[in-house]
Amino acid sequence: MKFTLRQLQVFLATAHHENISKAAESLSMSQSAASGALKELEALYDLKFFERAGKRLKLNELGRQFWPRAEALLAQARELEADLLSHRDLGRLNVGATLTIGNYLAVGIMADYMAEQPGARVHLEVANTRTIVERVLAFELDLGLIEGELNHPDLELLPWREDELVVFCSPDHPLAGKEALTDEDLRAAHWIVRESGSGTRQTFERGLHGLVPKLDLALELEHTEAIKRAVEAGLGISCLSRVCLREAFKRGSLVELPVPHRDFSRDFYFVLHRQKYRSPGIERWLELCRASAG
Repeated sequence: MKFTLRQLQVFLATAHHENISKAAESLSMSQSAASGALKELEALYDLKFFERAGKRLKLNELGRQFWPRAEALLAQARELEADLLSHRDLGRLNVGATLTIGNYLAVGIMADYMAEQPGARVHLEVANTRTIVERVLAFELDLGLIEGELNHPDLELLPWREDELVVFCSPDHPLAGKEALTDEDLRAAHWIVRESGSGTRQTFERGLHGLVPKLDLALELEHTEAIKRAVEAGLGISCLSRVCLREAFKRGSLVELPVPHRDFSRDFYFVLHRQKYRSPGIERWLELCRASAG
């Protein structure tokens, strides 16, 4: 395509005002720039669209035939621009993530997303599962990344990746080095656990079904890092996602306690409102999340 939309704008403005100076003024251009654009358009196809009548530029027959087609094309261009402007935040996402996912998985995905879409903006809210679900329901978040199961008619829950909780303690704890913990060991220990409403707490209670009322839940904390520091300080044992314990296990600041007769497996999920429009940005975020789990 040889001509530009700017040249069409100059042609139409000149046809309307019948004067290049007024046409240039209406387009916030200099007269020389407008005159040059019109001359370039005509020269591209070796055509003339106007006849001079003193200071006025009158459309000739070819110009009159060209006018409505140019108007229609420019109208489509304006409509396209309006659509693009209304979606200028196409790359903007409001994502909610639970503490485990937000602190250890979501930031890397956010970096990949923003690298793919320069100028994209992502707001990441980190909270427990209950809070994330409430905000997705209220359309305050585009989607949530959660670690707890739920059943709500307005929400769609999509499996994302597998995970497991791990019981752990400090290297100096009396249980450290035991080949396997018994239920008696679990009952006798002081526990530091996540708060009610968190997905981790939900999985912890499911894994220790029948035993929870007999456990010594000495501390309830909202943040995984605070729990890890408390366990390192010897205040008790805990149970968190393996995702957030890998580095501590490598350093040796925390050690795993095998509990083979208890099942702490779980899944991470996407949660979306069924009535929420899934923009290309949302769909791409989901694709990046799935790719990261591969």
